[in-house]
Amino acid sequence: MASVAAFDRDIESSFEDTLTAADNVLGRVIFGAHSGHPSIDDSVPTLRLRMRGDSFIEQWMGSGKREHGRFNDLVFAHDDDYLFCAGFIPACGHYTQATQRTYADAFALIERLGFPKLFRMWNFIPDINASNAEGLEIYRDFCRGRAMAFEQAGAVSMPAATGIGTAGEGVGFCFLACRERAVEHIENARQTPAYDYPVQYGPKAPSFARATQVSGQRETLFVSGTASIIGHETVHAGDVQKQWDVAIGNVSHLLEKRGFTLASLDQIKVYYRYAHDLPRVMECARSTFDAKASVRYLNVDICRSDLLVEIEGIAQGDPL
Repeated sequence: MASVAAFDRDIESSFEDTLTAADNVLGRVIFGAHSGHPSIDDSVPTLRLRMRGDSFIEQWMGSGKREHGRFNDLVFAHDDDYLFCAGFIPACGHYTQATQRTYADAFALIERLGFPKLFRMWNFIPDINASNAEGLEIYRDFCRGRAMAFEQAGAVSMPAATGIGTAGEGVGFCFLACRERAVEHIENARQTPAYDYPVQYGPKAPSFARATQVSGQRETLFVSGTASIIGHETVHAGDVQKQWDVAIGNVSHLLEKRGFTLASLDQIKVYYRYAHDLPRVMECARSTFDAKASVRYLNVDICRSDLLVEIEGIAQGDPL
């Protein structure tokens, strides 16, 4: 059993340009030129994702007292408080069964290690708007398998999440869970909860919350990938500026609901569909976020073919 002192440290993330040696790194995600099954490199679980746009390394740090290992096709590391896990689903004609099976392994690992509070997930899906072997959109195919795994797990609640494209082959994913922190999953009054989307968006609705707040020495709000959606409908198709404004309005609403502001947002990823939109997107970001915020830009397809930009980030500190 971990001591009370073990829970005094909050999980921290950073964007790096090169690998750094750190005894307290729980996991790494390398956004670069290659995708594939995650590995354990120098005792650190590492997920590589082939992406267009910025190349960088996202690192998640814990307390330094960590253990690492493998569970079926998953790699993981944990300290007394936090768990990082990464996995990979090879490219296939149908993702439902493979996704359900791999997510079931993830939930089994959470239970086995005693980290019941899942609070943040990322899924990087190839050809996300294309059709699978049966004519179903690949994102909807993936969402069906993920929803089935959540249903099978029963008590597992839906955390903040991002589902976005990748230039690689196969689905790369990672998640964070904790043991004893207070965790609250949050919806946005401007948007229909994703898990309540009507059937027009697929046979199973996406399984995520709009944000998750984790309490510690500092409150940490993990904002899910957020786009130009009001209710359940895309708005301003074809206009990247107006889609940015709506997405930022959605993010601002979440932040303000929890006592934060846009100036609090950091570790920001901006996903944009078309390369020619990057100058406009960067201009929007410079005028929106704090000058000291870390912002990275990734040129990828987005979960709906009419969405041009998506934004995620983390707000950390004492809410106003």
